[in-house]
Amino acid sequence: MCTTCGCGAGEVKIDGENADHEHEHVHADGTRHSHGHAHEGDHGHEHAHTHEHRYAPAHAHAPGMGARRMVQIEQDILAKNNAYAKQNRERLAERGIFTLNLVSSPGSGKTTLLCKTIEMLRGKASVSVIEGDQQTDQDAERIRATGAPAIQINTGKGCHLDAHMVGHAMEKLDLPEDSLLMVENVGNLVCPAAFDLGEAHKVVILSVTEGEDKPIKYPDMFRAATLMLLNKCDLLPYLSFKVDAAIEFARRVNPGIEVIQVSATTGQGMDEWLKWLEVGARDTVTKKLATVDALKRRVAELEAQLGAR
Repeated sequence: MCTTCGCGAGEVKIDGENADHEHEHVHADGTRHSHGHAHEGDHGHEHAHTHEHRYAPAHAHAPGMGARRMVQIEQDILAKNNAYAKQNRERLAERGIFTLNLVSSPGSGKTTLLCKTIEMLRGKASVSVIEGDQQTDQDAERIRATGAPAIQINTGKGCHLDAHMVGHAMEKLDLPEDSLLMVENVGNLVCPAAFDLGEAHKVVILSVTEGEDKPIKYPDMFRAATLMLLNKCDLLPYLSFKVDAAIEFARRVNPGIEVIQVSATTGQGMDEWLKWLEVGARDTVTKKLATVDALKRRVAELEAQLGAR
């Protein structure tokens, strides 16, 4: 499943139901076998979803398999994931849905932050949520308690969401046009960095209880993110966390990363975060309308050409 750590998928479930997808198993000698079937989604088109399981990490010394073969398998897995991510991105763009992939280590407070965000956006924007955890639907239930629709994905032994899981979950959600979709990934600062889900941005949440050196310990995640939310800032008086160092480390690996200091408990920084969301959502809708206008102009041009014949 994972090109980084080589974890297996176990049994993937979306809101308690087994996800229909093809499984391809890669053995230590490089041979493969697959089984599965195509899935017809709610939108009337078929998705031949393929999900790969790999049981040795890219740096492992698997008997009978050289480094070049391991790299090729990794490239194949990511290429398939990126194809599904492209489909997701196109579907979301057509409907003007601003989508974020929220990533962090476990315990960063992202579910609490997400609940607070939904509450503050009530009456201003429509928010839907896809929740990723290895087991339980507790976080999805917390989201639903705010009134927002949420779909739970349980990844089993898997350590992150991938694009075809998210595509299945999107089919189960009645996503309104010109809305927000928040994908709360499995708590992990390593593997989700490599997997595009079709989101507009990755937003990494770093809690001040974790240590300011996380950006340089896990650089791929912070390099992949557009925004870092420095969370639980209300606890700073009780900690030795160095805010300036955390921001400097984040910008050392990603000079363009934006940073907002927040606290879902006190509300610190939440207005700035909501403003960031508002700008992103507005830009997404503007791009959708521009695409629609361009298509209308092209249709008018073709009709004029046909009429002139």
